[in-house]
Amino acid sequence: MSLTPHPTADLHTFLCQLSGAPAVLVSVRETRGSVPRGVGAWMAVFDHTVVGTIGGGQLEWNAIRQAREALARRAVGTVVQSVTLGPSLGQCCGGALSLAYEPVDATQADALAQRLGAGGQPVALFGGGHVGRAIVQALAPLPFELTWIDSRDEVFPEPLPFGVRAEHSAPVQGAVPGLAAGSHVLIMSFSHAEDLDIVAACLERLRRTDDLGFVGLIGSRTKWASFRRRLGERGFDDALLERITCPIGLPGIAGKEPAVIAAAVAAQLLLVQNAATPGSSLAR
Repeated sequence: MSLTPHPTADLHTFLCQLSGAPAVLVSVRETRGSVPRGVGAWMAVFDHTVVGTIGGGQLEWNAIRQAREALARRAVGTVVQSVTLGPSLGQCCGGALSLAYEPVDATQADALAQRLGAGGQPVALFGGGHVGRAIVQALAPLPFELTWIDSRDEVFPEPLPFGVRAEHSAPVQGAVPGLAAGSHVLIMSFSHAEDLDIVAACLERLRRTDDLGFVGLIGSRTKWASFRRRLGERGFDDALLERITCPIGLPGIAGKEPAVIAAAVAAQLLLVQNAATPGSSLAR
């Protein structure tokens, strides 16, 4: 299985609109201190619409105005602007950043798709049921490269959300060896037998190459106690079994509705990703 870049919804919208009108692509080139968005954040400014965001507020409003001025005079070439987030902008983050203003048109669509569509953190979701569908909807707009796997080919909806790849695998655990290195794994198939086999395949890969990230299994503590005993009988030691998170979802978020579980799981993955990214933070 390969993971190639897929367009996010914003990128898809940007490229569709670009086919009919030029734009100025505003992107964050460098940052220092506390800023609303990190390097690589972008927005595409058209005459009457804006796609994407560099963080909102006065910073974004000024950038939109300057981009439209560039559109009006048919500017060519990229211009870089340094901005300090201080009282003059009404944003007291205290940081600074540089913004690039890049006139673009339809002739650059393919290059922009490659540049802006780079994949995020790979996530493999096993299970196409109600909770799986809710999690796909929750994760699709977030910085994850999502592969959705099930042994039943007919369970995947059409169309899939942008950025989501569907894969039929029978047996379903056969997909585990081909997951991208560093993948986070979410396990919620239609049967406990499949769940057990997927967990076992993940543990075997962790034992062999130790190149998976977060591995989460949906279910109760009782389910995990049963799985833990059975996996121990298969020869997996306690150190490996501690790598499995069950139940999944951010602790303290109650509710069994699919959308609630999806929100809790998305928040958990974002915290995991935040912890793995030095210096990451939210600012405005």
